[in-house]
Amino acid sequence: MKAFIVYQDYELIEEKTIVRLFGRMENGCSFVTINDVKPYFFIRKEDAEKIKKYLPEYEVEDTNLTNFKGEKVVKISSSINQNLKKLGDYLKSKSIETYEEDLKPHLRFLIEKDINSVMEIEGDYEKGERVDRIYKEPLLKPVKTEYKPKLKIVSIDAESDRKGRLFCIGICSENYEKNFMVTDKILKNTVSCKNEEECLQKFKEEIIKIDPDIITGWNIINFDLPFLQKLFKKHEMQTDLGRTNENMKLRIEKNFFRNSSADIPGRVVLDGISLIKDPFIQEAPKIKNAEYKTYSLEDVAQAFLKKGKLIRGENREKEIEFLYNSNSEKELQKLSDYNLMDCKLAYEIFVNTDIKDLEIERSILTGLPMDRLNSSIAAFDSLYIKEARKRALVSPTTVFGEKKTKIRGGYVYSEKAGIFKNVVVLDFKSLYPSIIRTFNIDPASYLEEKEKNAIESPNKAYFKNEDGILPMIIEGLHQAREKAKKEKRELASYAIKTIMNSFFGVLASPNSRYFNLKIANAITHFGQMIIKLTAEEIEKKGYNVIYMDTDSIFIETKAEKETANKIGLQIQEYINNFYKEYVLKKYNRRSYLDLQFAKQYLSLLIPQIRKQEDEKKAAKKRYAGLIEKNGKEEIEVVGLESIRGDWTDAAKIFQIELLKRVFKEESLDEFIKDYIKKIKEGKMDDKLIYKKSIRKELKEYTKTTPPHVKAARKLDKLESNIIEYYITTDGPEPVQKLKHKIDYEHYIEKQIKPIAEQILSIINKSFDDLIIKTKQSKLFS
Repeated sequence: MKAFIVYQDYELIEEKTIVRLFGRMENGCSFVTINDVKPYFFIRKEDAEKIKKYLPEYEVEDTNLTNFKGEKVVKISSSINQNLKKLGDYLKSKSIETYEEDLKPHLRFLIEKDINSVMEIEGDYEKGERVDRIYKEPLLKPVKTEYKPKLKIVSIDAESDRKGRLFCIGICSENYEKNFMVTDKILKNTVSCKNEEECLQKFKEEIIKIDPDIITGWNIINFDLPFLQKLFKKHEMQTDLGRTNENMKLRIEKNFFRNSSADIPGRVVLDGISLIKDPFIQEAPKIKNAEYKTYSLEDVAQAFLKKGKLIRGENREKEIEFLYNSNSEKELQKLSDYNLMDCKLAYEIFVNTDIKDLEIERSILTGLPMDRLNSSIAAFDSLYIKEARKRALVSPTTVFGEKKTKIRGGYVYSEKAGIFKNVVVLDFKSLYPSIIRTFNIDPASYLEEKEKNAIESPNKAYFKNEDGILPMIIEGLHQAREKAKKEKRELASYAIKTIMNSFFGVLASPNSRYFNLKIANAITHFGQMIIKLTAEEIEKKGYNVIYMDTDSIFIETKAEKETANKIGLQIQEYINNFYKEYVLKKYNRRSYLDLQFAKQYLSLLIPQIRKQEDEKKAAKKRYAGLIEKNGKEEIEVVGLESIRGDWTDAAKIFQIELLKRVFKEESLDEFIKDYIKKIKEGKMDDKLIYKKSIRKELKEYTKTTPPHVKAARKLDKLESNIIEYYITTDGPEPVQKLKHKIDYEHYIEKQIKPIAEQILSIINKSFDDLIIKTKQSKLFS
């Protein structure tokens, strides 16, 4: 029977370490598997000889395994994981290197079984009190075929007054909604409870009865669960909402600056607001184009579902209290409906967007539980350690450190500022993963010194000239991605791409067990070498390279649109053939470098660096281009103000409109004058709002006080980490408490002028001259 693992942990029972795996089977049954394990780690054989006197209470066995240097290791095990932990700490204090000592027993168990999040269970089972099936010592095998589990998901939401008095708790799931309210009235979709204690008890019983795999909600971890935990404690009740009789555990970080976590044994808690803030999820196909001002449930629901909360506005809390205190059936029904709608919105955002499927997809790919997917290091470990073991290799124990020197970045080149016509852009597809595969960049293949036939990177790092572990992992993911593309499984393709692209960051992180500055720099040095060599080869063909950035190259064709497209395809074929021959000849390896003709800019603007009065230097990572998509012309912007969060809507609109006129070769003067006039006349006040996130507690801003912090300190209550404010004649003021006149000159000088100048300077015009002429003409008339 195939099964998906939702929750994994271990515990100590009668001097034995037990691994527990909870989840959902393909027949819809919930399950738990229970297996005895003996935790262990490794040390070098020669080190084991040195510490013999400390090892009598442990099992020590020889192995056929080695570390990455080829040194033999022995296995040290104990039934009690804590005993191993003590030994590991002692060895660390004596500077004796350990291997995989930091792996928790359940992770070690899954690595041994080569299981990610999907497995096959064989064995007898018995009925459980809170799960359908309990398997003791079953046979577990990895599932290599595609399997999409159907998980049970519930969304919960609690309503109360400001004093902490419970009104109701809502639960929403597929074709299901129910409210538990402290009331004596009979209401639709509502279970009436005589007091808080009965409400909590019935809510808990319902959760256990539904038996969800995933519990979600909006700000559930920072608000709903701590609130409910406090109430359970007040009534001396257990918070055993999971698949065991263990209490819920919460780790709550202060306010909204760090992600808090919730542990409900057997289930996973995924907070909607944390998920929607995840950069990985924000770039998902169905999510990246959504627009919402804040991360509030109302704004996000309107963006994705085109509907929102039943009660809105600043006085929402007072209205909720009024509805409850009215004690009328009509008003209480309105409160119940409101509560259930909040549950429903959070549920539908999770299920009807890409979020649910992405979380499952990533978990299957990496083997990580769904509440740990934002850890790229853990994902790397899960994949790499499994493959290393198949090659009889053990991995280092994680040793947290600091980068002593910086990692070299990608190469960025900008020839000159200006407006260019018919520019073709070619990108190396997944450049860093391709470099890893092509040149065998791999922790287990790394050599301290140069050996015969070794691959030498531009930064003098050396690697064995054979297929290492990481290149093989990338090859497997690459094949899986190509298959997903053919089958038009867009989410799977996106998830695989993101995982592959995260590998460089892991190798470059001192928090990774595989961190090595020379290995990480080998990737970026190869990247710089390749992009420069590519430019040289293109220019040999007589074309002008005007811009390069890490894996992209921009070529001025000086040709008509159709001819320029043909040139792009010709360069793609030429460069890919060049690298096939170059890599084979120089490194005796196959090239996985793949340059692709990405697009043509009909017109491209590269601005000059600001405040360069003597020299007109071109900006880097900042440009805008006119592109044709599906027969329509669009403007693409990179790095400029119109896509940056710290600029006002007025500035963004101004820049896009200005670019449209530049690309169409229309006059700019009248447009700029009219735009400034509209600002001064107050016609764009709603577009002059700054939005900025607070990253720490307001009291922690001591050395400097940014404008958004000054505005935030004027609020009676901080309800979001995103502050909206104006610059007024009395400084920054929050939108909610605007008291002084808006400082229009500030917006013209700090928002409009810089944008205008970067374009006007290219066509030899000046913003100040334009404004002075306007003032003079008015004076004359």
